[in-house]
Parts: sequence; C-alpha cells; structure tokens
Amino acid sequence: MKTVPALALAALLATVAGRAADPAVEARAERSGLVQRFPEAFAPVADDPKLPRILLIGDSISIGYSPAVRELLRGVANVHRIPDNGGPTTRGLALLDEWLGARKWDVIHFNFGLHDIARVNAGERRTTPADYEKNLRTLFGRLKATGAKLILATTTPVPDADVRPVRHNADVLLCNDAAKTIAAEFRLVTNDLYAVAALRLAEIQQPANVHFTPDGYRVLAAPVAEAIRAQLPGPPRSEKLAPP
Repeated sequence: MKTVPALALAALLATVAGRAADPAVEARAERSGLVQRFPEAFAPVADDPKLPRILLIGDSISIGYSPAVRELLRGVANVHRIPDNGGPTTRGLALLDEWLGARKWDVIHFNFGLHDIARVNAGERRTTPADYEKNLRTLFGRLKATGAKLILATTTPVPDADVRPVRHNADVLLCNDAAKTIAAEFRLVTNDLYAVAALRLAEIQQPANVHFTPDGYRVLAAPVAEAIRAQLPGPPRSEKLAPP
C-alpha cells in the first residue's frame, strides 16, 4: 500500500474535511498513522462547487468502504470522511464539532457501535447500554442541528470467533436495535449494513476478524452510495449501484 510522506500531511488534512488545517488534527492523525496506512480513504477531496457535499463518519469499517463510495459517487457528490477512526460514541461527542467544521454538509452518513461494544473493562462493554443510548441521542441531536440529511448505518456483524478486543454479535444486535429505535424517534433514515453483510459474511469478511476483505468493502460501499444518492436533491434515483 502506498504511503504519504509526513511533509504532505498538512496539505492533505487541510482538505480532507473541507476546512483549514488544524494542528491538533494533524498531530493526532500523524500519531495514529491513519493517513499513511489508508491513503485512499484519507485522500484530499477538491470540492466541485456544483455538487453536494457528503460526510462519512465511522470507524475502521467506514475507512474501508470510503474509497469505493467516493468512486461510486464520482461526478455526483463531493464525498469527504472524518480525518479519524470514529471510534466509540464518547469520541464522537468529543470531536463532532471538529469533524463537522464550519462548512455546510448536504448528507451525513454515520455509525457508532463497534467500539462501544468492545469488552475492555474487566469483561464489560466499553460503553454501557444506557450510556450508549444517551450518547446516541446527544449525537443525533447535534447532527440534526446541522440541517443535513442524516443516514444512520447499522453496525456490521462480529464473527463467531476469538476476536480481539473481545466482541459478541449479541451486543451488535442489541446496539443496532437501540440505534434504530432512536433513529426512528429522530426520523432519520437507516442504512442496514448489518443485514447486507450478514447475507454474505463468510464470503466478504476476513477470517476471525471484524474487518472485511477488499471485495467486502466494495460490497458495503454500494448500499452506502445508494442511501446517499436517495437523499440528494433532484428526482428520485432508483437504480442499484454495483460495487466498483
């Protein structure tokens, strides 16, 4: 995989989310190595002013499908992603204003869950179910205030394997049920990526891993791009998008 020289980080991060470079963002991204490890996902986006602006918020699963979503929506929308691994809801609460920046977003496609359910605290979930729901309500409210069309993506399945950190698919189902219930309260669109992945999990997910193969990320990208297109201004779009 290609790497991005450290000297290019400032220019890269200045355009990743369509805002002026923030030294704190640069330093965090450089420490994490995300830009170097996933250059396509974090590549700069030069906005076409005639096209709507899209923001992808999510963890490493969304990092994986970001390049294919951008390709599927080429010439249709300017597709940005946050300059981070979105992590748990607590990180979203801390960094959301920074991720949103000052410019207008037309559609925001987002997910939180896979890091919240990780069993890291003496076998307990990183985020308790009650705190997860509370955090989501706060995040949904803050996102709604942007005026963007919002799309909640459900959390993708955890395989029946010894994954690290420990995660259980039963927790994914609980977290998705809670997220969908709260999304309905806020009248948000839901993109059920769990259902998409579950149909082909053995084929598209890495062995004993929550992450997906390159083809798997392209499979996930298609419904993400479709969900975004359905929220764009103009006549309804009913065509199905094939993975790139």
